[in-house]
Amino acid sequence: MKLFQLVMWRMSTILVVILTCWAVLFYLAIMEEVNDEVDDSLSDYSESLIIRSLSGEQMPDTSNGSNNQYFLYEVTPEYAASYPNISYRDEMVYITEKGETEPARILMTIFQKEDGGYMELVVYTPTIEKFDLQRAVLGWIVFLYVLLFLMILAVNAWVFHRNMRPLYTLLKWLEDYRLGTKEKPLDESLRIVEFRKLNEAANMFSERSEKLYEQQKLFIGNASHEMQTPLAICRNRLEMLMEDETLTEKQLSELMKTHRTLENLTRLNKSLLLLCKIENRQFTDVKSLCLNELLLQYLDDYKEVYAYRYVQVEVHVEECFRLEMSESLAIVLLTNLLKNAFVHVTEGGVIALSFTASSFRISNTGDASLDKNRIFERFYKVDNFTQGAGLGLSICQTIVERLHGTISVTSEEGKGTRFTVRLPDISE
Repeated sequence: MKLFQLVMWRMSTILVVILTCWAVLFYLAIMEEVNDEVDDSLSDYSESLIIRSLSGEQMPDTSNGSNNQYFLYEVTPEYAASYPNISYRDEMVYITEKGETEPARILMTIFQKEDGGYMELVVYTPTIEKFDLQRAVLGWIVFLYVLLFLMILAVNAWVFHRNMRPLYTLLKWLEDYRLGTKEKPLDESLRIVEFRKLNEAANMFSERSEKLYEQQKLFIGNASHEMQTPLAICRNRLEMLMEDETLTEKQLSELMKTHRTLENLTRLNKSLLLLCKIENRQFTDVKSLCLNELLLQYLDDYKEVYAYRYVQVEVHVEECFRLEMSESLAIVLLTNLLKNAFVHVTEGGVIALSFTASSFRISNTGDASLDKNRIFERFYKVDNFTQGAGLGLSICQTIVERLHGTISVTSEEGKGTRFTVRLPDISE
């Protein structure tokens, strides 16, 4: 879950609880105020009726056309003692004028006359309007609840995005960061202290990584270069020893094994040196090339090798794939892909090459499925029986990435493998 989603989820949960409590309390407060107003009206009307009754004045009609109506009757002392003097309640009452039953608010008052007797006054007023008011208030509260909730969420989202923009900038910078690309440093003049410290730490980490990366490249390059001469001397000495006629068959076999090991070590050293040269951008002989024409020149060198395993080569050219790059690097790229296709093709299979104006594909029929997540790793081999140092495809990827292109692979067991290379076209 993203930080924004997590924050908004937690904010929404808290807001729902707070706003719900507020809405309930607000509704109860409004209803309490409405009931108080009704009760005050009933109390005033009841008080005026009691005064008139005690003073002997003529009582108004029980149904006088107003909302407030009453009943007055005598009660026993026992009844008066068993009930509170004043009580309020809500009931359904029959309205004579309307001839129907409606909800009403009732006030019951018990008072004592001058002669010692007790009277009970029941005053009531229809509350149908109160229920209409309740529904209206409830509707408005729900509307305001939803509106306020959405407005608070929108404001929080805007404030969060605005204030967290430096963090998103840092994350985007880290996602795009690649060693050796000399990325533009992050802005360290931010007002927010925490983000400023994060950017400073990221820049320090980048500088440290770049220094280590450059030191690593320099070491590998120097080591590979310095190892060339000793390796060549060892190979020559072994070849001279192998020409000795006094050697036994066992000694000759051991020398041949050692010679093969030196050959593998020499190839590994050359591959590492090539990688260093590519990463250090030492191939400056850039010119306009047509890759499909260059490939056709080198296919002749592989005809006999392919014929040995009855492999057919198919070439489909839609348009010349022309780009600006070093010819030597282009040769390395093409030959490594051709070698890889030959290694993994089945006997009697097909190697197909196709060119467009912006890409080329090389595919082969094969039984095994390659791990596309690891195939470009340095020193990775499909199996222990595969010859080579496991750097061919890694070199291809490095060449393509240095040219701001992409290389991808699709592999399916029983069908084969296809590599697709896309490089910037100079015509664009």
